[in-house]
Amino acid sequence: MARRREVLALVQAGGAGGRMDVLTRERAKPALPYGGVHRLIDFALSSLVYANLHDVWVSVEYQVASIDEYLSGGRPWDLDSNRGGFRRIVPETGSGPATEDRFAHGNGDLLLRMARDIEAFGAPTLVVASADHVFAADLEPIIAEHVESGAAATVLTSEVTKKEASQNVTVIAGSDGIVTGVEEKPSKPSTGVVATELFIYQTEPLLETLRALRAELSADAEGDDSGIGDFGEHLLPRLVDQRTVRAVPLPGYWRDVGRPEAYLQGHRDLLAGRVDVFDHEDQPIISKWQDRTAVRVRTGAVIEDSMLSPGCDVAGTVVDSVLGPGVVVEAGALVEDCVIFGDVRIERGARVNTSIVDVRCAIGRDAVVGAMSSNRMARNEEIVLMGRDSTVGNDVGVPAGSRMEPGTSA
Repeated sequence: MARRREVLALVQAGGAGGRMDVLTRERAKPALPYGGVHRLIDFALSSLVYANLHDVWVSVEYQVASIDEYLSGGRPWDLDSNRGGFRRIVPETGSGPATEDRFAHGNGDLLLRMARDIEAFGAPTLVVASADHVFAADLEPIIAEHVESGAAATVLTSEVTKKEASQNVTVIAGSDGIVTGVEEKPSKPSTGVVATELFIYQTEPLLETLRALRAELSADAEGDDSGIGDFGEHLLPRLVDQRTVRAVPLPGYWRDVGRPEAYLQGHRDLLAGRVDVFDHEDQPIISKWQDRTAVRVRTGAVIEDSMLSPGCDVAGTVVDSVLGPGVVVEAGALVEDCVIFGDVRIERGARVNTSIVDVRCAIGRDAVVGAMSSNRMARNEEIVLMGRDSTVGNDVGVPAGSRMEPGTSA
């Protein structure tokens, strides 16, 4: 199946990521690191590239500068091209109706705001991916099956616990794979099968549905809001009611890591060997690498079940943790059950437990940050979040569940 001009791919990377609290005050959520050296957006872009998709657009709206340099015009994924290839989409003003201008009010609404560009491109098939999920999908055969089926949409699904399903859109399908119902973040899910926010659409019925929804909903919405919201509110239910929507299970590991507890749990899964997305040697997850020296492990250091990124310098103890590039752990310091972003310094005698620490933070001598969790699954109220460039002074204690805004001191 030829890909050029026949299939357009769109990565939705524009959300404000408010649930990640201080970690997304000054960065787009898809720019958050995962596994030390990768960014969340890497998983979507890599899967699209391996599906031989030539035309890949990335929609950015929030804290664009925080992700722009990393994307580098699509070059790390070989998407830079004189014709087609990578395109960065940003909100516009004055280019059409109010409901197609400015910032989107949800990922379904975003598709409406891009409708003119999508229509002008002319691809009969549109692949849409979120940029805050950890996965590795072989999309090429799924796209081919979708086109052959004639369905208006194909939604890739994953099975999770009922508790996790309550944070997502659940999908109810028959034995033939045809979707019969959806539930948006149900308090009592009837199924653990959830939409992974990977969709394949027929472009024409998608745009028809979006415009019909706008005509029905916009009068009751405020300002430039179309009323469509996220895909699970109106778009997917309408497609299920009036068109044919297929559900296809996504094999392998998948997790939405857009909440602190899910983000930490996703790293716990990685250290426990439950994440298989890096196991495909012929299709590695592509990222924009930093130029750093090799890891240095000093005499007396203790490292257990952890991952260290390039440039780390460890003389203390690191247990069940992931350290980003350039992290320094001095002798006598302990880091356990943590995700530490790049260029953080943890000084002698400090103890850091069940915490997510942003870039360029400093934790002083004999400081105590967080407390060890006794729960198998990460819980939001137990996790310390330290915003970028924040500092914890010598001998200072930061209680479990604390939030430190970027650039602040304790």
